[in-house]
Amino acid sequence: MKQHSVLIGSPIHQEYPILKEFLTSLSELKQTNITIHYMFVDDNTDKASKQLLRNFAQDNEGSTEIIAPSPYDHQGYSRNGNTHIWNHQAIWKVAEFKNQIIKHARDKGYDYLFLIDSDLLIHPNTIEYLIRIDKNIISTIFWTKWQINADPLPQVWVQDEYTLYHATHGERLSDEEKKRRTMEFINQLKVPGTYEVGGLGACTLLSAHALNTGVNFSPIPNLSFWGEDRHFCIRAQALGLLLYVDTHYPAYHIYRSSDLEAVEDYKDDNQERISPLEVSDILAKRISKDNNNKITLSMIMKNEASRYLKKVLLQHRDFIDSAVIIDDGSEDNSIEVCKQILAGIPTHIVQNKRSTFANEVELRKQQWEETIKTKPDWILNLDADELLEDKATNEIRELINQSDIDLYSFRLYDMWDEEHYRDDNYWQSHLCYRPFLLRYQPNFDYQWKKKRFHCGRFPANIYHLPNAISRLRIKHFGWTNAKERQQKYNRYLELDPDSEFGWNEQYQSILDAHPRLIKWQD
Repeated sequence: MKQHSVLIGSPIHQEYPILKEFLTSLSELKQTNITIHYMFVDDNTDKASKQLLRNFAQDNEGSTEIIAPSPYDHQGYSRNGNTHIWNHQAIWKVAEFKNQIIKHARDKGYDYLFLIDSDLLIHPNTIEYLIRIDKNIISTIFWTKWQINADPLPQVWVQDEYTLYHATHGERLSDEEKKRRTMEFINQLKVPGTYEVGGLGACTLLSAHALNTGVNFSPIPNLSFWGEDRHFCIRAQALGLLLYVDTHYPAYHIYRSSDLEAVEDYKDDNQERISPLEVSDILAKRISKDNNNKITLSMIMKNEASRYLKKVLLQHRDFIDSAVIIDDGSEDNSIEVCKQILAGIPTHIVQNKRSTFANEVELRKQQWEETIKTKPDWILNLDADELLEDKATNEIRELINQSDIDLYSFRLYDMWDEEHYRDDNYWQSHLCYRPFLLRYQPNFDYQWKKKRFHCGRFPANIYHLPNAISRLRIKHFGWTNAKERQQKYNRYLELDPDSEFGWNEQYQSILDAHPRLIKWQD
């Protein structure tokens, strides 16, 4: 594999504790298939930060260049415990610094330039992974609470200065529709994948082709948008260069000094979430077929005979080829129902004499191990109260009989009765995409989250396999009965009394007397 040359460039005006974490993050980058050089513009006023940069250059002698800017006025940028404050002078000063770095990367013939702000931490695999995606301009995602009490938002957007929803020219949208589309965009970004966007910044890989095409951060005279990144992105689009974001390896933004407290949590989460295998190894071991694939239904159930089990299995049998079912201590005739409905379909049923749901991760691991023992092609992981929409019977074969994608994520709708799903601040699962359909790769090193509860149905690192989202939807009938809602509420409080694994406000909302409901539309 070719050894790519990469220049990491950053204009730096940073507090010492944050700069220290930033440089440590850069020093930990993997360089299996890349050779890294650094170019920093030292715009620091703090002597300790200036010395820290010099120490980094000494430790990376021969590969680090530090340039001192012209004697700029340092006024125009400041930060406090809540936000960052910029004026136009500071913005276009930074734009000129970035243009200097672009010129250097282009003149020296680097294969890639990675522009990164000095208050970001990135995963060691980030640059090698972005290169493998093979886009001319691509950022890795990070999330920021722009206001201290606000929800975190991405550094990428759809259009204009920072619009987070899609709208066609001339399309008039209600405030409710704007909110819905915004949440759809935000929740899509929470699914590991690569997505085209309208704007990006702060943590971006540029190919040599992009550099030579003429991208830069200079102001566009007839554009009043705030921020040099907007002018960069619009110029790139005008030059025919598409913009992408990848969400497999989120960066961490130390936007405030208080964000330093979670640095170790970010590092620990990466170690748990990411497979130790290199991406190249994963892809090299990938096995795919493009036709005659089979679907194995994988399911956990307990006392489902009088609920939705019959309805669910009657639909499933139209497109599944086999089934693996874990009966987690049922006291009714759920097993007999399965055998009756799935007659003629190879079915492997494991009966736990005592329920193990209180340690969900062990139950999910058991489900996984029993399923892969059958050497499946594709695994459809659905619970006994979940039903694919009707058109899935015809469309699901198209998803599995191809050679490019190994994982599909679907939207799940929490039905509050047979005809309506819940849609409010606490119940928005239908705006998210979650993994339900996976091509089993026997050579892949699957890793599970170390969480006893809310651990996920599949191993945590499956998104390193080629993946996509599907338009198919899933109805979840687990909340349609008031008596069962009360039982679930009691169970969550018993299993997770301190809301360590879930969201206390959502737990409390289960018993809302008048939730907002939307009618299901086929």
